[in-house]
Amino acid sequence: MCNEYAQERSLDELLKEFAQLDLSLAWDGGAPNMEPRPSIRPTDPSFIVTGRDGGAHLQQMRWGFPGPRGPIINFRSDDRSFAKGRCLVPIDAFFEFTGPKAPKSKWRFTPAGQPFLGVAGLIRDDRFTLLTCPPGPDIAPYHDRQIVILPREHWAQWLDTTQPAPPIRPAPAGTLEVVQIR
Repeated sequence: MCNEYAQERSLDELLKEFAQLDLSLAWDGGAPNMEPRPSIRPTDPSFIVTGRDGGAHLQQMRWGFPGPRGPIINFRSDDRSFAKGRCLVPIDAFFEFTGPKAPKSKWRFTPAGQPFLGVAGLIRDDRFTLLTCPPGPDIAPYHDRQIVILPREHWAQWLDTTQPAPPIRPAPAGTLEVVQIR
């Protein structure tokens, strides 16, 4: 499952995208330094968005809940409801690996027609994990699960835990573009 992704958007680009949704994006303290990060791996710090005061709150947390055999970086969403702890992870690309032996083939998935993806996640204490669901047609040839990619129109509802969570579904065909990079 997804164990590497990229965050390459600038703060200005994130602000613009959230403003188009009439969702204010704020943070604590001074403006965060959002350098482009082409590779974020488990336990790395990453920017996430949580709901706060009717808007969106940008903060940095480490990827992966502590687990008995290493960090829990992906969490199955199947038949679960998420009344609290929801977050949105802005992702420019994610990677999947195929093949039986190292080095495996590496595939880069990027949004088709959108500047970045909003991936459903959960927070616990000072960590977050990415939710997964069965694969959509763009991912099925590469993996038997996919990260939950929320349509833009569901971002505000996902972040507002006073509302029920929007439906979690596989991404429809044409959501992603894929390129083999190794």
